[in-house]
Amino acid sequence: MSVQTRIPKHIAIIMDGNGRWAQKRHHPRVFGHIRGASRIREIVREANRLGVKALTLYAFSTENWSRPDQELNTLWKILKKFLIREERELQAQNVCLGVIGEIERLSADVRGVLDPALERLSKNTGLKLTFAVSYGSRRELMRATALFARDCVEGKHRPEDLTEDMLEQYFWTSQLGELADVDLVIRTSGEIRVSNFMLWQAAYAEFVFADVCWPDFAPSHLRNAIEQYSQRHRRFGGVNSAPTSTSTALISKPGAANLTSAHSLPVPTPEATAKLAVSPVKKGWMT
Repeated sequence: MSVQTRIPKHIAIIMDGNGRWAQKRHHPRVFGHIRGASRIREIVREANRLGVKALTLYAFSTENWSRPDQELNTLWKILKKFLIREERELQAQNVCLGVIGEIERLSADVRGVLDPALERLSKNTGLKLTFAVSYGSRRELMRATALFARDCVEGKHRPEDLTEDMLEQYFWTSQLGELADVDLVIRTSGEIRVSNFMLWQAAYAEFVFADVCWPDFAPSHLRNAIEQYSQRHRRFGGVNSAPTSTSTALISKPGAANLTSAHSLPVPTPEATAKLAVSPVKKGWMT
């Protein structure tokens, strides 16, 4: 990684492909979850080493509750074992642990491991490691809206006074403070979608889609994604005369110098743009 590399403050990762990774190797899906959990340690360690301030991992979505009970039970066992096994390592790295999502839906035995770990690690001042558990961005937005409406009914606020900053205080990610906005979103497994993940917080994030499943996602892939982020010019809706690189990319293998921009759209020529500007709009278009 070059000395000019800009390190994103907040990286969010959609850890996708555990089940497919296992099935490709003729193993049960749960084997992929177990292998995927073992990847977290080295990615957290690498992010911390690089100076990332916040790392959010999409561990379990609100939609994942529809999975078979056997798979769900295994996922909760993996979470408990991870917390028990990794707490000492996280403490040694001064990692601040947090969770966002509907954790009230978790069972008492899971909360019995999770809550004490949060209490012991939440006071640390290093990397903010956040697990999104039973999380869905639409649910987060609905919840925030309902809480604001309740406060309006109770006379604490007026609807016309609502601002973005005020609404953000009702989000689960409010615990991240000024780091709540995501700079870089990484999704593994080659799938190209956001899956209801941090829609508000990632409004101006850069996206990198890694063509490897999460159990194979190595620190070298993380560094490659950060290099891609560093080469882009973030304009936040403004104008920047500097050249802009592709907004999405695929990481094909560790150590790849050039990432394949296989999903970028062709840029229209000036002639095509002029023709489009004077073309009559057909009846029924966008109605």
